[in-house]
Amino acid sequence: MLTKNLINHNIPRLQLQDSVGKALQLINDFKISHLPVVAEKKLLGLISEDDLLDVEDEKYTIEVLQDSFLQTAVPDNVHFLNAVSSSIQHDTSIVPIINSETNFEGVITVTDMLKTLGNFSGADEIGGIIVLEMARSQFAISEISRIVESNDSTVLHLNTTTNHTTGLLTVTLHISKKEIASIVATFERYDYDVVYSYGTEKFENEVSGNYQNLMNYLGI
Repeated sequence: MLTKNLINHNIPRLQLQDSVGKALQLINDFKISHLPVVAEKKLLGLISEDDLLDVEDEKYTIEVLQDSFLQTAVPDNVHFLNAVSSSIQHDTSIVPIINSETNFEGVITVTDMLKTLGNFSGADEIGGIIVLEMARSQFAISEISRIVESNDSTVLHLNTTTNHTTGLLTVTLHISKKEIASIVATFERYDYDVVYSYGTEKFENEVSGNYQNLMNYLGI
């Protein structure tokens, strides 16, 4: 998914002659932290709600804040994860998108990025979750996939993060089925450290446990 496919054309753009009051009202209406400022198709930067609130008179034009504009933009022909990275880096709820001629095309909102991330990670598909922790030298996608497939399932999504304190790799697996007890057992048999799992068995155990607690409370 490219950034140009996620552009939200409903988010307004400001010009230098617009008032601080207008900018604040639009930020409030659209529930965002920044707005793009554009002049003749060129992006001048993002103006933040915090900077707008610092202006004494809302009748002033936003031109008085031009030195405070946040300079950031993402090309329209790159993967959308670049926009996610920009949003995190600059702590913005929108990410400006520009074309090959550096003309402003629009913005991507955090809401749209979250929806796309959900689809990208397979969060909309039913299945189980298994989280493994291992040394980097132990990480082998082929073996992990083989273990899952040997239990009549498939890996829908795999994500890795590094614990900077221990240096260990955390591997999160989204499995195609919820009955994951046999898969967890196989991983443990191959000396993998399963730090978390969620599937039908966990859900049923929680229900059973809650039921038993209720019976004990009632004295039955």
